[in-house]
Amino acid sequence: MNEEITKPQPLTIEEVHQACLVTDGRAGRIGKEIQEGIDFVRKHPRSVSFFGSARFSEKEPDYQKARILAKKIVEETGYTVVSGGALGIMEGANRGAKEAGGNSLGLNILLPDEQIINPYVTESFTFYYFFTRKVSLAFSAETYIFFPGGFGTLDEFFEILTLVQTGKIEKVPIILVGNKYWQPIDRIIREHLYEKYGTISKDDPNLYIITENESEIIDIIKKAPIRKEG
Repeated sequence: MNEEITKPQPLTIEEVHQACLVTDGRAGRIGKEIQEGIDFVRKHPRSVSFFGSARFSEKEPDYQKARILAKKIVEETGYTVVSGGALGIMEGANRGAKEAGGNSLGLNILLPDEQIINPYVTESFTFYYFFTRKVSLAFSAETYIFFPGGFGTLDEFFEILTLVQTGKIEKVPIILVGNKYWQPIDRIIREHLYEKYGTISKDDPNLYIITENESEIIDIIKKAPIRKEG
């Protein structure tokens, strides 16, 4: 059997863009939103995406950690900072990027109760569908940084992790910030999924790294390949 058929190659951002050339009905709307979302993130070929809870106020340590980290990333790499554009960790990251004079993007989602775009976003794109937003998020950055969060944050973490694990997108750095939050989740992945149940491979937990060291994070970002050029 043809090995190229049985072992798919990672999707590129251009392949996803071209696959959405549908113009009629709801499928057309979905395809158009995916195309426009990809066009939006592709304007910024060097970027880092932040994920985390929208519930943290600026008084929370994690908010300030995201703010300081995003500011240092912009100052030391010049990269664009991308977030969901809402409050909490997202606001902290956008705020730090803007304070450093960098590009601060928001990939927002239209909800029944209006979602506020934080005032530190310098450019935004609003999605109607959650899954089209996920497509753009999957191709939005050279590095993904996850802070503590709720179901949405965990959903996005496991989405990116699964896409890398299955080879649907090329390997990208996935950084988890917040040892007390992420280490129990890491133990579930290692002790239950791998050791007890054997539902993942031995190397799968190595697809992400848990660290709070800002210098280490910035070094990882600098070494990550650029995904949206060429």
